[in-house]
Amino acid sequence: MTNRPDSTDARERLQDWWRTDLVDIGSGIIRIAGYPIEELIGRLGIGGIAWLLLRGELPTPVQESLLEAAIVAGVSHGPRAPSIAIAQMAMTCGVGINNAMASGINALGDVHGGAGQQAMELYARIRQRMQAGETQDEAVVAEVDAELESTAYIPGFGHRVHAVDPRVAPLLDCLEDARTKQAIEGRFVEIGKAVGKELSDRKGRHITMNIDGITAIVYAELGLAPVVGRGLFVLSRSIGIMAHAWEQQQRNERIKGPMPPGFQSTYVGAAPRSAGHLDRRLGKSATPGKPGQEM
Repeated sequence: MTNRPDSTDARERLQDWWRTDLVDIGSGIIRIAGYPIEELIGRLGIGGIAWLLLRGELPTPVQESLLEAAIVAGVSHGPRAPSIAIAQMAMTCGVGINNAMASGINALGDVHGGAGQQAMELYARIRQRMQAGETQDEAVVAEVDAELESTAYIPGFGHRVHAVDPRVAPLLDCLEDARTKQAIEGRFVEIGKAVGKELSDRKGRHITMNIDGITAIVYAELGLAPVVGRGLFVLSRSIGIMAHAWEQQQRNERIKGPMPPGFQSTYVGAAPRSAGHLDRRLGKSATPGKPGQEM
């Protein structure tokens, strides 16, 4: 006879299958980290609820405001951004908005979408060197050298469009305000600025910090893990992806590719050639007047 587990034990095992500290669900009950959802609605913004889920405690007003500012800053960079353009093209193919959003979000990888996480990791390595006794300048030079040896660029700096990224200054102002109110320590603010100065000195011209570099400072100052920094950028950009996809759907345009009609991709392959000789391989006679005809 097969031994059957005690029903109480089996129920506990089932309920423990997906254990979570985040959300408690029951009949008529939704609690986020212990707080009833009905008490949070109207009191927390997107930054506040993100903080609560990620940190398990309610943010201070300054923490919520700073996190929300970073989320707002990254929502869209227009159809120049591949994640936006891909979502728009997907929408013209007749998919639903969820499919279009997923298509755009799935384009956010290490190259397009991952620089914020990489910048956070760079700042963390510099901080570790400083904690081990190096000066900030020594740590910055060492890590910039190491980064350039392997990747030839520094994540979080430089931009194809902006000589000065317009999103940086207001976020720096938010960071300085938070430091004044002692909501953050400011150590990563100084590290980020020092990296930018080092790069500009090497190039002999100003190298702008970009959205990834500045939001990396925000998320690092708030004590978030680098992988969470990437997730927050995806969250931010998904709002823009949704809006662009919806805008595109309303235009009733069909199957828009990456280039307008009349433009052709540059072909660099083999010169024109005939495949008529394949008739012999298939045991067929060459068709008169067709390529590959035998005379």
